Amino acid sequence: MAVTVALAGDTMLGRGVAERIDHAPDVRRFFSGDVRALVAGADLFLLNLECCVSDRGEPWPAPGKPFFFRAPPQAADLLAELGVGCVTLANNHALDYGYDALADTFAHLSRAGIRYVGAGACDAAAHRPAVLTAGGLRLGVVGFSDHPSDFAARADRPGIAYARPAGRGLPPWLQETLAGLRPQADVVLATPHWGPNMVAEPRAAVRATAAALLAAGADLVAGHSAHVFHGVAPPVLYDLGDFIDDYAVDPYLRNDLSLLWLVTLDVRGPVRVTAFPLKLDYTFTRLADPADRIWIRDRLATACAAMGTHVHDEGTSITIDL
Repeated sequence: MAVTVALAGDTMLGRGVAERIDHAPDVRRFFSGDVRALVAGADLFLLNLECCVSDRGEPWPAPGKPFFFRAPPQAADLLAELGVGCVTLANNHALDYGYDALADTFAHLSRAGIRYVGAGACDAAAHRPAVLTAGGLRLGVVGFSDHPSDFAARADRPGIAYARPAGRGLPPWLQETLAGLRPQADVVLATPHWGPNMVAEPRAAVRATAAALLAAGADLVAGHSAHVFHGVAPPVLYDLGDFIDDYAVDPYLRNDLSLLWLVTLDVRGPVRVTAFPLKLDYTFTRLADPADRIWIRDRLATACAAMGTHVHDEGTSITIDL
């Protein structure tokens, strides 16, 4: 049996996106028809939700924190309409508006029928994986973030699944979670929020963490945080890039150009990876036009080649050798 999982990176539904959701929460106003069709063709869709979903709370009191992202409650319905089945909340924006807003996020996602990993009412809940079933295949999902430490869930407070900075080995809870998933799942996906923003390639510490995750039992690693896509060293997708936002565009890194990833899995793990080039306009995501598609292809090919991986141009998509 084989299933196709759609993966998208940083999905920010706050600020300018939130204003449009409040005005008219119609999925067609945020994602083009061809993007929606690609997602609809997958058996599962997972992404990193880089905001809280709430109409409550106050900005997190962290000195020097520059950005706070909060989406309205209707954002959960928007994600459900898009076909999102599971999100990871382990990132540096889940607690942007405090504990009440995080609790609302759990409630709104659950109401919309969307599973979540990477955050919870206590550390045990935040560390808890999800097991999703599609086409008879059981996919175990673990989410965690290597920043910020002040968002970490504890025994007596809500927060995110925090794994201490990469390069120091996996914390015991993460090793135990990965090991414990093996009897429950056919394939194990680790989805870390790791490394700094706006870097063109994964840092050495991130690569070390990827190797540790595979050694601990992950079959597929799909990371995010940089806001730009990185190369692939199968079965590690180091950074999925962004999916929707209202961000300023870096003229060199081009964080407005990204990829939607379709990964075909069977009980052996990933057997095919196909990436579809995206263009992120202001609060709207569509497939890239030909010129941007070439830029994305060339950048991905160069990044993958540096990792010993070959890519193939399929016209509207790119396949990555496994």
